[in-house]
Amino acid sequence: MTNTIKELQKKIKIKFKNISNLKKAITHKSYDSISNYEKLEFLGDRILGLIISKKLLEIYPEEKEGVLDKKLASLVNKNKCCEIGKILNLDKYIFIGNKKNNSKIENKIISDCVEALIGAVYYEKGFNVTEKFILDMWKNLIDESKITFVDAKTKLQEYSLKKFKKLPTYKLISHTGPKHKPEFRIAVRLKDSKFIEGIGNSKKKAEQSAANLYLKNLNL
Repeated sequence: MTNTIKELQKKIKIKFKNISNLKKAITHKSYDSISNYEKLEFLGDRILGLIISKKLLEIYPEEKEGVLDKKLASLVNKNKCCEIGKILNLDKYIFIGNKKNNSKIENKIISDCVEALIGAVYYEKGFNVTEKFILDMWKNLIDESKITFVDAKTKLQEYSLKKFKKLPTYKLISHTGPKHKPEFRIAVRLKDSKFIEGIGNSKKKAEQSAANLYLKNLNL
């Protein structure tokens, strides 16, 4: 564990005096049910949202709140945290129970550890260093935010309201699989149309998948 901690500090370019929180930040509950990343993840999630919100207000002082909210959501979601984790090769450092050699660590765990790492940096170095760490790591993603991305579910909703003055209808078809790897099937339809199904490992992702397929069916 000592070598792993030293390597990670070099990777993130931050030296810890008290490494206990850094250890927790990369420890899954399956490895240690008591001293793990869950509370640091909770803290890091809030700090990430605060710092990215602050930066967006600086970059886009004239932008409407609704647009800023979409930009924020696109920057601090689990997928983006996972991207940062992979840039840091964080999967190399994570302690997880029953891990076989060369077995792949789930993206959700990598994402959670990124948020926990932010929490650990905050405890060790305070707000200013944490802000610099986040803005350095998120720089390219923030630059890309200048292009406003509208997700499939929002796009389908806007289309349905404009054409039918009514929201799309979503329906849960099935929820299968174990807790750590669920599969949701959700269908969507607009007024007087057939349902189209989407699949995802969360309800939100299944809804996005269904909306995306529906938009493709409409050639939008």
